[in-house]
Amino acid sequence: MFIMIGGNPRPLLLLSLLLLVFFSSSTQSLRFELQSGHTKCISEDIKSNSMTVGKYLIVNHNEGQPLPDSHRVTVRVTSSYGNNYHYGDRVQTGQFAFAAAEAGDYMSCFWAIDHNPPITLTVDFDWKTGVAAKDWSNVAKKGQIDVMELELRKLQDSVASIHDEMFYLREREEEMQELNRATNSRMFWLSLLSLFVCLSVAGLQLWHLKTFFEKKKLI
Repeated sequence: MFIMIGGNPRPLLLLSLLLLVFFSSSTQSLRFELQSGHTKCISEDIKSNSMTVGKYLIVNHNEGQPLPDSHRVTVRVTSSYGNNYHYGDRVQTGQFAFAAAEAGDYMSCFWAIDHNPPITLTVDFDWKTGVAAKDWSNVAKKGQIDVMELELRKLQDSVASIHDEMFYLREREEEMQELNRATNSRMFWLSLLSLFVCLSVAGLQLWHLKTFFEKKKLI
């Protein structure tokens, strides 16, 4: 359903399409510095069965010359359950692609090898998930489809991704509510136990004082 303002629904339609594409995928493209002997990790919340691709490389500030052999990093991509999805040992560039088997936070950690004197590496990292991870140029070439059909396919995948994301968020909300109820129940029983301990200590103190005063024949 479109809401017409001034008899022209096109701006709202374009805005809706942009919002659909924006919320249906995730893209992290960043450049960071990493000192030798140090580690830097980047996390991404990915739902199960989502496609994710990543590319990384060490930036060469001296164009036309090869990177020194000391400019290498070790890269590991793991899930929140500790499963290993990618491992690159002392590389200068690399990429990974996988379908997430379980939902949760996925971690990409970069470790620069030790070097004396210390050096600082610049790393470019591009991480895409969901609809953004799909290679639409290859889809268009293989299917021999025009621009309009390609955009419609993108929109269809975006809607499906939003639908899955809504169910995923609903499941996460139910999990958080269950955790909240369990925490409230534990706090209730802990409060009762604390009250019982306080009353017991107060009763013992009264009994001790009464016994003490009776022995001293003060009461």
